Amino acid sequence: MTSEKPPLPADGQRDESEAGLEVEQVALEAARDGWDSKVEYFLAQVGFSVGLGNVWRFPYLCHQNGGGAFILLYVLLMGLVGVPLFFLELAAGQSIRQGSIGVWRHISPKLVGIGYSSCVVCFFVALYYNVIIGWSIFYLGSSFQYPLPWENCPTEGNDTVKECAASSPTAYFWYRKALDITDSIDETGEFNPIITGCLLAAWVIVGLAMYKGIKSTGKVMYFSSVFPYVVLLCFLIRGVTLDGASEGIKFMFYPRLEIWADVQVWRQAATQVFFALGLGFGSVIAYSSYNPRNNNCHRDAFTVSGVNFMTSVLATLVVFAVLGFRAKTIATECVKRSVKMICECLILKHIIMPEVPYMYIFQKRYDVYLYVCVCCSNVKAVLEAMSSTPLPDLLINASDVESITLNEYEDWYMIQGQQLNIAGYNITACSLEDELKQGVEGTGLAFIAFTEAMTLFPGSPFWSALFFLMLLNLGLSTMFGTMAGILTPLTDTFKTLRNHKLLFTACSCVVGFLIGLTFTQRCGNYFVTMFDDYSATLPLIIVVIFQTISVAWVYGADRFLEDLKRMLDRPVPVVYKYLWKYVCPAAMLGLLGASLLKMILERPTYTAWNREKASKENLPYPDWALAVLSALIIVAFLPVPIGYIHFLLLERLGQSPADAEAGYVPCATTDIDLTPLGTLPPSGDDPNSFPPLLHENHGSCLQNGHIEHFESSSEL
Repeated sequence: MTSEKPPLPADGQRDESEAGLEVEQVALEAARDGWDSKVEYFLAQVGFSVGLGNVWRFPYLCHQNGGGAFILLYVLLMGLVGVPLFFLELAAGQSIRQGSIGVWRHISPKLVGIGYSSCVVCFFVALYYNVIIGWSIFYLGSSFQYPLPWENCPTEGNDTVKECAASSPTAYFWYRKALDITDSIDETGEFNPIITGCLLAAWVIVGLAMYKGIKSTGKVMYFSSVFPYVVLLCFLIRGVTLDGASEGIKFMFYPRLEIWADVQVWRQAATQVFFALGLGFGSVIAYSSYNPRNNNCHRDAFTVSGVNFMTSVLATLVVFAVLGFRAKTIATECVKRSVKMICECLILKHIIMPEVPYMYIFQKRYDVYLYVCVCCSNVKAVLEAMSSTPLPDLLINASDVESITLNEYEDWYMIQGQQLNIAGYNITACSLEDELKQGVEGTGLAFIAFTEAMTLFPGSPFWSALFFLMLLNLGLSTMFGTMAGILTPLTDTFKTLRNHKLLFTACSCVVGFLIGLTFTQRCGNYFVTMFDDYSATLPLIIVVIFQTISVAWVYGADRFLEDLKRMLDRPVPVVYKYLWKYVCPAAMLGLLGASLLKMILERPTYTAWNREKASKENLPYPDWALAVLSALIIVAFLPVPIGYIHFLLLERLGQSPADAEAGYVPCATTDIDLTPLGTLPPSGDDPNSFPPLLHENHGSCLQNGHIEHFESSSEL
């Protein structure tokens, strides 16, 4: 029987001498390093939880789902579900001191598949997440040009490229220059060499940051986790000074409480809480497993969650200040363009008085549209002399376009403008609110809407470089945590991988790059969308449900709270017992049901770019794509039932699960209590009782490369 196998109900009772020998054997194994400081750990947890979703997902959800009302709902779900589950993962990792595989196997060997499922999901996420980092690298490199390459439409001969003229320079650059995208997911196309090179650079950066484990990752976090806040503050200061920023922020936070009656809004809020904290990935567990055993993980749960939420609010302020400026600029240009169209006054110019300059707009007269633009009152008198009916009062002054406010134009449009029907001319409302209502998320926000707004800034290359450097660091800090969710549990579990950690890290990056080439095809963006929407959501929800049930019901919420009391040397509020046993499982089951219901009732679709129409369109996934996304969900969840069946087979064969799997090695940290929990025998006289996750000092293990002394405890 391997030394590191924790005592479980099926293992029977072992004597004290066997336990002592196992403790000594564990000490001879190579131990993992711990965090060099609490600051590194905190930055790592914040860096993992605060990612691209805080910048391009949370603002969109607030915008679409009631503004301030959505934020209140988000805070409610964060307090009832997010923080308790986040604390559960922090505490489990810190007390058992293993990655996700070791933690859930320690709780119950039947549920060891939960850890493997987390690794699979992390791998899927890493594949496409690094592609997004590659896109950020491409845009960062393109930002060192003046003017920015997406500021103006390119020309073919003397004419502007039609696709660009029909859309926008930023949309054209994104879809045609950066991605060179196909019209649908069915058109695979060749590889995009530039994006392939950027993907390679992204994996090299990740590999260099991960090659020494947390010793190298922790140092990188000082920059990658802090720098985005510097950029967000710079953008906030710049954004609030822009014309239109106040309109954008007011529109953003105006509460619409009626959205609370929509079940799908609750689903979206719960999903955002779920992903914002990185629940189920195993990365939170991996990072906390390197902590000293007396670390106050309860306080960490509130601190990291609070920082995550405040970051989302800060990003929302920045996004809508800038988008408010963009919307007002677009609406103002629309007013100028519309007034210019009207002042051409084709009816007047070609039929009535071709020699008259056009300066004012008049209302229709009789049953013929007669919008007359005149330069002075004597022309009006001439026109009135031609008719027995005086012309109406002037409603808008077109002689000074700059003086026309958006409100004045909107009032005129409601009274007169919408009655215009001049062939070949599209007179629109030019509404600021309509522009703000066109919410965008994800790549549409980062690579189209926000980049368009930055072209309007003085010194636009500087702001563009700052923005994409921020995206790069946000992506990398999350990517480091995602890779830790893969590497830590596997190196903890398999001795061969543990002994060749550097080679395993390098091979993982190489494999990730090779598979990631799928996303650098011309249709690669559609595969990124597929993986983002379906490879993680449902499997992670299922993983978290099993995690919560494992602790609250299999191991026991009361026993877990007692273990945490000994670990933290302070009582943990009993309210967590009821949250873990009832509220969190019910909420996660509701989220799972709502997500499944949405998939069943609505055929999954993706947003494609139509080259001929120069616009986006929603297309249903073809049957083969539905098969792929179904396979992603099944493969990610499959380790859970496989782990359960594997345990039952071993049990029927009379073989302990520990005999068939590699053992675990405890984490070497600076605290004095380093006894590997997995070596402790069952508590009390009952051989089938569960071991507590934490015991008092029973000795020491390998620390800083030296074998410390071991003492037998009377409790053993």
